[in-house]
Order: sequence, then C-alpha cells, then structure tokens
Amino acid sequence: MIDLRSDTVTKPTPAMRRVMAEAEVGDDVYGEDLTVNRLQEKAAEITGTEAALFVPSGTMGNQVAIAVHTRPGQEVIVEATSHIYNVEMATMARFSGVQPRVIFGERGVFTAEQVRQAIRPNLYYLAQTGLVCLENTHNAAGGRIWPLAVAREILEVAHAQGIPVHLDAARIFNASVATRIPVSELVQGFDSLMFCLSKGLGCPVGSLLCGSREFIAEAGRVRKALGGGMRQAGILAAAGLYALEHHVERLAEDHENARILAQGLAEIPCLSVTPPETNIVLVEILRGPTAAELAERLRRRGVLVAPAGAGTEARKLRLVTHLDVSRQDILRTIDLFREELRGT
Repeated sequence: MIDLRSDTVTKPTPAMRRVMAEAEVGDDVYGEDLTVNRLQEKAAEITGTEAALFVPSGTMGNQVAIAVHTRPGQEVIVEATSHIYNVEMATMARFSGVQPRVIFGERGVFTAEQVRQAIRPNLYYLAQTGLVCLENTHNAAGGRIWPLAVAREILEVAHAQGIPVHLDAARIFNASVATRIPVSELVQGFDSLMFCLSKGLGCPVGSLLCGSREFIAEAGRVRKALGGGMRQAGILAAAGLYALEHHVERLAEDHENARILAQGLAEIPCLSVTPPETNIVLVEILRGPTAAELAERLRRRGVLVAPAGAGTEARKLRLVTHLDVSRQDILRTIDLFREELRGT
C-alpha cells in the first residue's frame, strides 16, 4: 500500500532499528537513562533552549505545557483550526481546568492585532488570558509555515502583557528545511515548544518538550501525573537521536514529492489543490465522489488517503508525503487519481 494518510505511519529504518536494539538504557523516571538524557540535551541544543523533556506524544507535550503555564479558570488563545483545539480531546479543560479562546486565522495564521484584541482586560468577572499557542507548521492549513515576522509580533504583544507563548512545533523541522532558517531561530522567544519525532523524522514514538530549566523541572512532574513516566525509554530515545542526525535534511525530498503530487493532481479538472509549502497536500473535490467515496476507491487500488473534515459529505482530502513514500509512489498515485476521476 502507498500510505499517504499521515507522516505518522512511517516505520523505523533498518539502521534506526539497529541503534534502538543497541541502546544503553536505565530508569528514566530516576533520570538514569543515559540515552534519554543525551536526546534531551540534543533537543535543547538544537532549539536553543535550556532543557528538554522526552514525552510519549505531541499531545502530551502540548498539554503538559498548558498545565505548567496556566492555572484553572484561565483562557488559552488558540487558532480555530489548530491541533491543540481540535484533536487533543479537550484535555486543556479536562486536566488543566482552562478553556480555549478561539481566533479565526487566515489559513491557520492569526495576527498580533487579533491576539491583542483577544487578551482579556483585567476585570474581576472575566476569565484571564493565561497562554497563547501557535502551531508551526500548521497541520490543518496544509503544512503552512507560520511567518516568522508575524510570530515575533505576537510574542511581543503577549509578553508585554506578561502572557507566555507556547509553540506546537510538531513539524518545525519541515519549516526549517523549507525556509533554510535554523530551528533555533524559528523558535526563539517562545516560552516553550514541542516537536515530534514520530512524524517526518520517522521515529516510532516520541516528542520533545523544550523550555527553561525551571519550566522543564515542573513539566517532569506534570508528565508523571499524566502517566508519561517511561522507564527504560532509551530504546525509543535512540531512534530520536538517529533521526535528528540522519533524517532532517531528507525532509526536502518529502517537500519535493508533495510539490509534484500537488502539481499532478491540479491537472485533474474536478480537483482544486492548495499548493503545499511543506509535505501536506490539501485537495478539494469540486464534483463527483465525496472524499470518503474516493478514499475507498483509491484504497481498493492500493493507495491510502485521509478525508479532511467530518461528515459523510466532506469533499476534502489530506495527503502527506514522508520517508516511506517514493517518487514512483507519487507518480503512481497521480495516475490512479486520474483513472478514478476520468470523466468527472
């Protein structure tokens, strides 16, 4: 099967499996897993932060950050289509006792002025703003890269009010490779950030939460409360170290494959394709089958794609390129789309 549903479906390469099998391990809850420690040090070095914490998932990393930065009864400013708001099971409310304050951005990106207007005035009967969250790249917006100048304006506005800013940087390495801007520069000024190892970097499990030493010390306690205290996690951390050393620059291949895929699908009359900035291609079916119907037809032909949006009548698909998808797979996918939509 050609699996374009997500870059989370990647499998460890043989070389990655070897380093995992040979990893030096200890009890990470005691801080004794040397491989985890090396990964955390590497993550802090790459992001330009003081410290980092290995967590099982990006969702846990985001939610730990929210719990550390806020107190119950506050609001968190988020974009309407963001991952934190839409697909993290309302955990900010369930675990941290805070509620989202939603901003509608343009293709996932809101402005500093929108943030300024969303920050609550200091009135006793209003929930106060505890945190602002950004997402780079923005998943639901088709892997859009958050403009660096806009991010810095938002940081300035929030920090002037004493409000911390967290970055959901799940695919920050995609943004870095696409823009040729170092990760440390893209995340500079944020009070915390989370990046994933299990997406484009090709690891089986894991994310890193980064910030100040004080923040990470508290984050470790919150991780434990969420059940994220992993023991001999060096087996997983070894995969992360390997990925950071070998799988970053190759993300450019995924971006080129996404560009070729988008270009080929855009030539099909019944499709409207959003040009990708990184490795995510959004496709709208203007007429003919629904997204679910077309996805099923393609599955029968050996290609997996994901409908974007809820409901049986949804007409958008999301296709994600990654290290387990070759150029030949991309060309085959374009051909199958053409065959299934011929005459539509």
